[in-house]
Amino acid sequence: MPRGATRVVLASLAGAAVAAAVVAAVWLGQTGQEATPAEVPSEHAPGSLSQPAAGNPRAQGGIRDSLVGPYLSESAQVRVTVPTLGVTSDLVELGLTAAGAMQVPTDPAVAGWYTRGPAPGALGPAVIAGHVTWDGEPAVFYELGSLRSGDTVEVDRSDGKTAVFTVQRVARFPKDEFPTQAVYGPVNHASLRLITCGGLYDESNSRYLDNVVVFARLAEVRRPAS
Repeated sequence: MPRGATRVVLASLAGAAVAAAVVAAVWLGQTGQEATPAEVPSEHAPGSLSQPAAGNPRAQGGIRDSLVGPYLSESAQVRVTVPTLGVTSDLVELGLTAAGAMQVPTDPAVAGWYTRGPAPGALGPAVIAGHVTWDGEPAVFYELGSLRSGDTVEVDRSDGKTAVFTVQRVARFPKDEFPTQAVYGPVNHASLRLITCGGLYDESNSRYLDNVVVFARLAEVRRPAS
């Protein structure tokens, strides 16, 4: 993986996302290209594990009739752990910049959860982002691209539950061909996307040319011991 980066930012991690329950444009990389993602769901019914709340946008268009596996209600996220990589990071909250791009963590050692999308464990595609390098040094998601199908990702939540995800696939996409719908679009299960930069490093523009995306789905919910 290229090194020597100067304050590598995730190049918008493929860009902006969506304000809650409002359709907004997504900026892909730094190209200025726009796309329209699906709506973010409203909060699920408290304690819901199998049925969507009334009016949940992700429950419309047939998704409600094809839900697969459990999902949780919304809850703030505390920590992400990737056992295979030996990575554990507190999670900062990421929103949108004034320009409409998704914020990125300001600390290279810490990952962030995009709060305008679902919480990890809730129905839909939750997004956690982190830097790959910073000033030429490895950052929190430096080895993200080495994950394989079957690896696990654990997310601790403020409600005391731990959402355990199983990696389905890991892919790399050019920033100007980022699959917005596949990453942010509606799904019929609780899913997770981990995003960082990858591929070749463009020294002239101080940016990586690709994004690495880990696609995972909820496999288990661990509850605090009573």
